[in-house]
Amino acid sequence: MRAILRKKIIEVCDKKIAAKGPDVGLSFYAFFANKNDDPELLMEAATWWIETHKLNHFEKAVKIRAMVEG
Repeated sequence: MRAILRKKIIEVCDKKIAAKGPDVGLSFYAFFANKNDDPELLMEAATWWIETHKLNHFEKAVKIRAMVEG
């Protein structure tokens, strides 16, 4: 995973957790704008989420942050 994606995921997870608490869930779409302005990065996130880790559509932000940081 590229450092830019790792940083973005951690920032989004931190922001969601701060706003809604430790039980907040999110999907990999949460890391991108509503428009597809970086398809390669989106596919990298989708591959990491779906193929590599076989995660559900929604997962706890704290779990995703821990996976990315670990």
